[in-house]
Amino acid sequence: MTEIKVENESSGGLAEEKVPLLVPEVEKSLVQKAISQTFESTAHLANLLPTGSVLAFQFLSPIFTNQGECDAVGRFLTAVLIALCGLSCFLFSFTDSFKDQKGNLCYGFATIHGLWIIDGSTTIPPELAVEYRLKFIDFVHALMSILVFAAVALFDQNVVNCFYPTPSDETKELLTAVPVGIGVICSMLFVAFPTKRHGIGFPLTAN
Repeated sequence: MTEIKVENESSGGLAEEKVPLLVPEVEKSLVQKAISQTFESTAHLANLLPTGSVLAFQFLSPIFTNQGECDAVGRFLTAVLIALCGLSCFLFSFTDSFKDQKGNLCYGFATIHGLWIIDGSTTIPPELAVEYRLKFIDFVHALMSILVFAAVALFDQNVVNCFYPTPSDETKELLTAVPVGIGVICSMLFVAFPTKRHGIGFPLTAN
């Protein structure tokens, strides 16, 4: 608390008045805001993808790219990593799960006839198989999953530095705008057309 002496005009003397010392709030720069928004967007987009695929990419990306300073071999390995993780996001969009009579959780792939159980340990009742049949919306979600994963990969600074070590101004604008645009559009589509599947790597509900 800072004491400031203020002259009292009515008495002609000095009156002590305690005025709190206000510390101005430091505003974030444009770069700091962009970095903060990037982290928030990446975290939000990652929630729309299979957990295992995202974790594998985030764990292996710094290794394959050598912290963004990769050679031809590193670029090839990084490209393979992105392709495999993107493919897993696509395939896992067609998976679903259910609990058998013993309460065990079983995973399978959606087909035109129902759900094909991966380990073949049980069979789903015919009356329930209709609910797990392959639908057009599954292909839409699979395509959006690939796009979202591409946006997550473009948000990764190690990947960007690996493929674009010295990008031009136009390239920088594209690398900033494209993933943000993909994230906004796909997030809106996921909200407008939600999926009821709870496949491999996706959160489960109480049911």
